[in-house]
Amino acid sequence: MEALRREDPRRFGRFTVLARFQEAASAVQYVARDTGTGELAVITAARPALAAVPAFRRRFQAEGRTAERLAGGWVTPPLETGEGDGLELLHTATEYVPALPLAEAIGIAGPLPERALRILGAGIAEILSRVHAGGSVLQGLAPGTVLLAEDGPRLTAFGPLGAAAAAEARPGGQLSVRLGYLTPEQVEGKEVGAPSDLFVLGLLLAYAATGTTPFTEGPPEEAARRIAEADPELDAVPEELRELIAGCLAKDPAERPTAGTVAAELALEGAAGLARGGWLPERLAAAVADQEARVRALEAPEEAETADPAGEPEDAVPADAVPGAAAEAPEDAPAEAPAEAPATQTPTDPRATAATTSAAPDTSTTDTAPGSGDIGEDRGTTRFLNTGPKPPQSDRATTHLALPPGLPPAPGTTPAALPAPAGHHHTYGSPAPYPAAALPGSATTAQGNNGNNGNGPMVALPLPPAPAPPEGSATSRRTLIAIAAAAVGGLVVGGGAVAAIGGGETAAATDAKPPAPKPRRTLPGQPPEPRWSYSHPASESAPLTTALWRDRLLVVTSESQASAVDVTTGKRVWQRADAAKGQAAVVAGDLCFVASPTEFLWLAPKDGTVVHRVRYADGFTDLPDLQVGRLAGHSGPVIWFTGSRTVTVKAPKPKKGKKKAADKRVVQAYFFAYDIVRRAEVWRTPVPAGRAPGTPLYRVIAERSADILVRQDAVTLTAAEVKAAKGKGSIRSFDQQSGKLQWTKQYGTAGPEAAVTGDEDGVLYAGTGAHLQSFEADTGKPLWRVEGTEGSAFGTPLVAGPVLHTTERSRQVGAVERESGRLVWRRSTEVPGIGNAPALTLSSSGKTLLASDATQVTAFSAADGERLWKFQDIGAAEPKGATVSAAYRTLAVGAHIIVQRDRAFYAFPVA
Repeated sequence: MEALRREDPRRFGRFTVLARFQEAASAVQYVARDTGTGELAVITAARPALAAVPAFRRRFQAEGRTAERLAGGWVTPPLETGEGDGLELLHTATEYVPALPLAEAIGIAGPLPERALRILGAGIAEILSRVHAGGSVLQGLAPGTVLLAEDGPRLTAFGPLGAAAAAEARPGGQLSVRLGYLTPEQVEGKEVGAPSDLFVLGLLLAYAATGTTPFTEGPPEEAARRIAEADPELDAVPEELRELIAGCLAKDPAERPTAGTVAAELALEGAAGLARGGWLPERLAAAVADQEARVRALEAPEEAETADPAGEPEDAVPADAVPGAAAEAPEDAPAEAPAEAPATQTPTDPRATAATTSAAPDTSTTDTAPGSGDIGEDRGTTRFLNTGPKPPQSDRATTHLALPPGLPPAPGTTPAALPAPAGHHHTYGSPAPYPAAALPGSATTAQGNNGNNGNGPMVALPLPPAPAPPEGSATSRRTLIAIAAAAVGGLVVGGGAVAAIGGGETAAATDAKPPAPKPRRTLPGQPPEPRWSYSHPASESAPLTTALWRDRLLVVTSESQASAVDVTTGKRVWQRADAAKGQAAVVAGDLCFVASPTEFLWLAPKDGTVVHRVRYADGFTDLPDLQVGRLAGHSGPVIWFTGSRTVTVKAPKPKKGKKKAADKRVVQAYFFAYDIVRRAEVWRTPVPAGRAPGTPLYRVIAERSADILVRQDAVTLTAAEVKAAKGKGSIRSFDQQSGKLQWTKQYGTAGPEAAVTGDEDGVLYAGTGAHLQSFEADTGKPLWRVEGTEGSAFGTPLVAGPVLHTTERSRQVGAVERESGRLVWRRSTEVPGIGNAPALTLSSSGKTLLASDATQVTAFSAADGERLWKFQDIGAAEPKGATVSAAYRTLAVGAHIIVQRDRAFYAFPVA
């Protein structure tokens, strides 16, 4: 605790501020008193610089709402959540509960005894059980976010922002945020789920039982491998709890117990029942009581109106005047800042702030602080703090994370670095370490380690994308948030420069004007800066299809409308409700064609005005009630699609003396060719109806001069067709001019769902088991075979001149010669082999190959397979919203690749 400073607010709504409780990177916490009731509260006030970032505000508020939903039991309900009239008033108020952070408690009294461990674990597990029951994941556990109160534990962080151990702003308004503990699934690049919270709970209990985490032994560069592969060191854990904690730390998430099971095994009568009569060791109980006495002795200070020449308020209360303030500083507190840089000094040149805050080292944890090390030498991309003298090494940094939309910073300015967010919790005790210069008005480096005293490896976690600030506002410069998260092989997710993982330079603050900041160095493997980013509005339904119109517009269709984004600026130029639920746009002369469920639409590319429309009821009058399926493909002005309708077939007249049979409802299906420039049907041909509701879904896999080769989606095959196929898939040939079915063939052992594509020369490439095989389309003759990875399967290959680019479910991407099948190169995307094989896209120049799956986008040199960079976007993750699990998509446009994941779009320049 310390006295209020001149710049500190004196009121938050109905609360009068009494003293500073502690500082963290993104917030300052105050002890305050309710003017109506006299009750004490802890106010967590966001720093104005971060409150101006839309994504930070949204996450701050979202975690506050999560706290409200979880209120009760071991979660203290917020008393007030305020936004006020200014950004500087973004805050939450929580009832003051005398308590110590777990990290501080271990430092005072050492590891907890078994009974205290049981109460601690049961209390947290009870909270997790409530979170998981709602289908959510907490991601808010760390030694600094769990409090030990007199009656039991308290949880004070409710998401990745609140549990962040450190953070700092980067050039362009970016902010890297890191959590304290990794899980095996995060190391392997998988998504976190409820079992991930249980793994972190196991780490937390092991730390509380021993004073250290169970994976710290060994070289720091192998920390990720130990988490993913090594057995935890639990010899010092009480024997009665060892098996349960080991279960939480199981590598396979499916083998971990549920939160309810852990709570029951630790305290059958519940944490509250077991804690009756007291539960804290004597030294901790005394420390909690001492804290409470000092807080309750506080009185509201008078506001300082003037300052002395040195810059200090004349009537400011000295820090040591606050009861017990001296006791707050740990023994290893660093020395005060030099006199040349007084606490109240604020550089007038914004570059001075950047030079001071972004480069100053953390003097208390030099070897592990964010930003330590040298970028040129350290090619790893994940820090594992408190596990050794230097960060882990790996091949190279190869990942880039989502950048929320924003505008570029003003010329000649560089946003100042900001340290770690505190989120919506009152973490009583010591805040996270950060440079002294990073906090205006702070004369010393803050003490302690908020959330990482458990020696856990650190990993950065993403915040949701934020909407661009309004034009002309103080926040209209780029407020992008870069977030880092660890995965396998040096994988890091981050935005912008991902500068938090490197840069060992220092710069002292002086009275002289500092030099202009040096150009930012590019990390090897880092993706290029996106030319623009676009976030599809959360108020609208999620995108259904996306397509490019003449390399000028990105047309996005959804349940509610179609909209167009200018591919040169990333700005939305129009939206049209008529095209709701439409299919990807196609060039139709000078117009943009969209097929909706009920009609064909031709839209003006300038403003989306409907220039022409053909309702199916009007365009196909002889086929009433026609239901049009997905577009099968297009070439020039011609599109191909399927459609069906249900008709009643009357039963034949019965023979004399016989009862008339019932009329039948029969599905009639057709395959169409339609000219969208002339707005006229080219041909139609009857085809077998598909599985109910009846429209078969076709996909054109090759277009030749005389015919098109078509494959039916396996999900629309009828049971009779599946049985007749005997495990093999079929390809149909339709005449280009008449639509007449010419032949139907099967190829080797390629199944109905096997990946298949063809080329203009009449060669098919199909997955056969774990292999990729080529065939003459007209004869079915096998030509060559490429051996695949054992237990894997090939995805749809991509024809590129003399080369065929290949993709496998094992995340292998490669290139073979189309004529011979000779392997040219094969590389891994370095993510787990789960789900479908990555989808491939080639840049317009043919020099860069993009592989997209549910985890990331990986860029390769098309010529030799050199892995160039990786990109990940966590997407929006609101507590009340659905988890983003959509796969990535890529579209080539000119010298750029547009990357999409759900609502987020990015335009990256590529070779």
